Amino acid sequence: MKAIVHAETLGFGGLTYREMEERQPGAGEVSVRLKTAGLNHRDLFVLNRHKPTDPPLIIGSDGAGIVEAVGEGVTGVEVGDEVMINPGLGWQKNSEAPPAGFEVVGLPFHGTFAEKIIVPAENVASKPAYLTWEEAGVLSLAALTAYRALFTRGQVKPGMKVLIPGIGSGVATFLLQFAKAAGAVVYVTSRSKEKNEKALALGADKALDSNADWTEVLEGEKMDLVIECVGAATFNKSLEQLRPGGTIVTFGSSTGDEVSINLRTFFYGQFNLLGSTMGSTEEYHDMLKFIENHQIKPIMDEVYPLSEFSKAFERLEKADQLGKIGFTIG
Repeated sequence: MKAIVHAETLGFGGLTYREMEERQPGAGEVSVRLKTAGLNHRDLFVLNRHKPTDPPLIIGSDGAGIVEAVGEGVTGVEVGDEVMINPGLGWQKNSEAPPAGFEVVGLPFHGTFAEKIIVPAENVASKPAYLTWEEAGVLSLAALTAYRALFTRGQVKPGMKVLIPGIGSGVATFLLQFAKAAGAVVYVTSRSKEKNEKALALGADKALDSNADWTEVLEGEKMDLVIECVGAATFNKSLEQLRPGGTIVTFGSSTGDEVSINLRTFFYGQFNLLGSTMGSTEEYHDMLKFIENHQIKPIMDEVYPLSEFSKAFERLEKADQLGKIGFTIG
């Protein structure tokens, strides 16, 4: 089968579109012939985490397709089912943190940028009928990450003021849609005027220039909740916007892993700082119910044939996208 494979060299130079050997599903597994897949920032990070000494790896965490074969003991999933891949492996029930052994499809195990993938049967879910294949293929990782950060960790409630810095990413566009569906007042930021205008069209109540003085623009208005997915470039500006007793949830660090904060300001402000990552299978199915109830769809950016992966990676690396970048397969 054809696949995007990382091997031999760190970084983008290690990627090729090539043939990989197929295998049959084992006990408890299913084989899915993929129709679409989705690109995430995680796929960029994997290029430097997967070492040249490791075996060749099919990357990619998001995908959707049709079940082609089922292994021994599989129930509830049948050949011909239209499904999406839940990329989180080994985290079944909602809990304070993922259990030991939790992994994500695409590293260390083969991922979705291929014509087929084999996953545990518990890691496929029925594709909602209202979603196109392109939408279904890009949804899972970003939507699950947004759902846990906003609902499980952030405990969003109607009327809360929520700030989402960096509105261009797929997760951020889900956060905007989810928070509005939950009845929150939503503020976003971006360096791009075009992205801010699109965010307003999607329902954002206010859009700020990321380079501006947010405190000045907001005229002292404070947030109940900030969902911080940018990292070092915006973290302290985000923290400054919290009301006393407010909460900041962080799950991303694309602009740097380390920040310095004023501890005295933090504890006098009675702030809450929470980490979040992906989510459990239980939350995944809760998220699917939520998006069906509200008919929420991914914001689609560009869709490329899998063989044109270099264009997709370049667009993501430059942060040119608004929403999700997808692949068509086959």
